[in-house]
Amino acid sequence: MKKTLTILSFLAVLPAGAVLADDDCFVPMADWQPRASVAQLAEENGWTVRRIKIDDGCYEIDGTDADGRRIEVTVHPSTLQVIELEYEDDDDRPRKTKEKSEDD
Repeated sequence: MKKTLTILSFLAVLPAGAVLADDDCFVPMADWQPRASVAQLAEENGWTVRRIKIDDGCYEIDGTDADGRRIEVTVHPSTLQVIELEYEDDDDRPRKTKEKSEDD
């Protein structure tokens, strides 16, 4: 019985892990846009960049938006599409917005 419960609990967690994996970017490095293009994207959106890094195969911009709020933006490395924009509002609670792709 204990073994059955262990297996069932593992299977219950598995789909959640598969959903989380969708946030990762799986793109060959040869197809990536240069960092300068990511910086230009930030400038065009009025963001001040503190740091551009790579996280889970995606570009991630840490900085502030035009209103001075701290932001963390996840960007697809080849299309430069914003995948996720997370910001802190006035009460310092993180807020997330996910961009919908044409496939959604």
